[in-house]
Amino acid sequence: MAMTRVRPGRATMSIFKTRGRPHTVPAQSARRDSAVIDWAAYIDGNRVSTDTIDDAVRMIRDGRLDKAGESAGFVWVGLHEPSAEELTELAEVFGLHPLAVEDAINAHQRPKLERYDDVQFFVMKTVGYVSRGPNGAEVVETGEVMIFCGPDFVVTVRHGTHCELGCVRDELEKDPERLSLGPSAVLHAVADRVVDGYVGVADALQEDIDEVEEAVFSPERTDESRRIYRLKREVIQLKRAVGPLAGPLRNLTNRRFVPTEIKEYLRDVEDHLTRVREQVESYDELLNPILQAHMTQVTVADNQDMRKISAWGAIAMVPTAIAGVYGMNFDYMPELKWKYGYALIVGVIFTACISLYRGFRRNGWL
Repeated sequence: MAMTRVRPGRATMSIFKTRGRPHTVPAQSARRDSAVIDWAAYIDGNRVSTDTIDDAVRMIRDGRLDKAGESAGFVWVGLHEPSAEELTELAEVFGLHPLAVEDAINAHQRPKLERYDDVQFFVMKTVGYVSRGPNGAEVVETGEVMIFCGPDFVVTVRHGTHCELGCVRDELEKDPERLSLGPSAVLHAVADRVVDGYVGVADALQEDIDEVEEAVFSPERTDESRRIYRLKREVIQLKRAVGPLAGPLRNLTNRRFVPTEIKEYLRDVEDHLTRVREQVESYDELLNPILQAHMTQVTVADNQDMRKISAWGAIAMVPTAIAGVYGMNFDYMPELKWKYGYALIVGVIFTACISLYRGFRRNGWL
């Protein structure tokens, strides 16, 4: 079925005007200039598009129940950098905890998994690799994805310009059987998308590190110190996103609300995360000896330059010293009146300079 999308924005106007008790269906439709990217109701894994979020919530909460007495479907609302007003009003509709809402608004959170009554709040760091600048400088940008996962709803809040979740929704809608497992299916799909982003960035950094390593050990003299330091900074930034996610993801596989089928998928995501984490740690360990080797090469090159300068300085001192002696204004100096004195002095200077040059050359100074 066709998607009903909302044009993203940063407006501060309300999405809802909720009346009556908490969890009642809002009476006003979502505005078209809000931060809502997409929404839909999913019943038995099939998308049911509605004109407003109000209709989607009403359809699920006033609809039929399964054999366990729980809702047979759920609502998925996707947001991109919502304002405080927008997210606060969604919190009133879905019963989100104020502390979790505050974290979702402010962003800049560590990866974590917290439970507020029957709502799970899952935070993940997202990463994106870009090459920009006059020298093609590598940059690893970070963002965040927050997921509110309840019994009959999923609210995804994305901060940053990368790791779009539209493709995740499209792929899940092509697999109604997995989507029928409930909100935890969305939770897994988003986590899998984020970890796949880690893999892509880690592979890109691997290519950059290989290039730096090749440049450092090449015969040509290049200054790679800036790039090495920049890569170390990007690796640390990636490590801060990847490392802390292991614990929350492991805890997620032990939660009772996650079906057994989804737990199997989550364990696969955890395996991928472990591989990326080990890969990133190896990058950090590899860059240290590369930097040390480069600094050693710079020191050796500087020493070689200083030896060359010293050698040429020593050679230049011979004619300078002789010319300095015979440049003094004394009347009684040897060979001043001799016919071949000039030729003798030039010969002595030439012989001494050639001897010094051959000696420095033999010792590797020139």
